[in-house]
Order: sequence, then C-alpha cells, then structure tokens
Amino acid sequence: MGKPVRTVGRLIQLLAALLIVGILCFGIQETIILCGSGSDLKTQPDAVIILGCKIWGEEPSPALRSRLNTALDYLEELKQEGCNPVIVVSGGQGEDEPISEAECMAKYLADNGIPAQRIRVEAQSTNTAENLRNSMALLEGEGWNGRAVTIVSNGFHLTRVRLLSGRILADMTCSTLSAPMPTWDSAVYSTVREAFALVKSFLLDR
Repeated sequence: MGKPVRTVGRLIQLLAALLIVGILCFGIQETIILCGSGSDLKTQPDAVIILGCKIWGEEPSPALRSRLNTALDYLEELKQEGCNPVIVVSGGQGEDEPISEAECMAKYLADNGIPAQRIRVEAQSTNTAENLRNSMALLEGEGWNGRAVTIVSNGFHLTRVRLLSGRILADMTCSTLSAPMPTWDSAVYSTVREAFALVKSFLLDR
C-alpha cells in the first residue's frame, strides 16, 4: 500500500504546483493588461482607427459607445489644432447582429457631427488582427500614404492592440487612445477574458 499512496501524493503535489504556476502566469498577464490600459499618444495622426465591438440591435453597446465618444472628443481636440485625419470604423457583422459594427459606428459618428466623407467603413473584420490589417488595406487601396495612426479601443484591449500593431503596422507610428469601460463589472469581466485573448494573439495572430 505504501507505493500507491506515495504515487498519489506526488500526483497531488504536481497538480498543486501546476495550479500555482497557472495562477502566477495569469496574474502576470493581468498586470501587463492593466499596465497597458492607458492612452499612448505620440503624434498627430493621419488616420484614426476605431475598433468595433458588440452592438445591441442597430445601436452601439455601452462599451462601443464609450469608444465612439472618446474618439469624438479626441477628434474635436485635433480639429482645434488644425488636424482632420481620415477616420476608419472597423468591425464585421456577428451572427446575432442585424448590421455590421462598422455601419453602426459610422452612423453614430455622422449623427454626432462627423462629415460622412471623412469616414471609411471596414465591415469585414472578425478579430483585432483583421481590424488592423483590413483597415490599412482599405486606406492604402484609396492611395492613402500617411505614416501615423491612432487606434481607439477600451483600455483592457490596448496591450493586445499594441502587440499586433507592432507586427502588422510596423512601418507606422501607432498611438493608442483608451476609452473607459462603462461599469466596473464589465471592466473586470473584459480584463479577465482578455488574458486568454492575449495568449491567442501572441501565439497565432500575425
């Protein structure tokens, strides 16, 4: 009986060690996400890319509305400085969404005073890497040759945005603009969920 008991004990020790390592790795990821949740504005942009997220019916969800309102405030500040960048709204249509996130975003911006001719609609993307890649392809397809972009998203998302922009937009000067989450519980949920998305993007997204 002694040997089986020792084997079970070692297995329990191994599982406990793996659990501790997992908790430590998760804690490190969450720290990185939180430390990267602020804005990082480097220079006036030639383009502003607003990343989509869930819509409710044909209206922005609270998280997306926060991104849009933050972008509107930023665009007004740029206007006062004489800078009027092109704006890309980026987000496809989910299975339970009646229109694309980009269409919803474009309408919201237009309803809040942004001239329609400044807005470009990128409605094919299904993840952050595609948001960035497809937005740049759309701009470059129009002959755009700018070198500075500002990417707008909620704070929890920006660590991953910077990771991917460093890969996909390596020849650009990329700034990030942080929009707050509407409630503390949505912020906690999104930050926890983002840890898994960050691993996926680090390993797979190019």
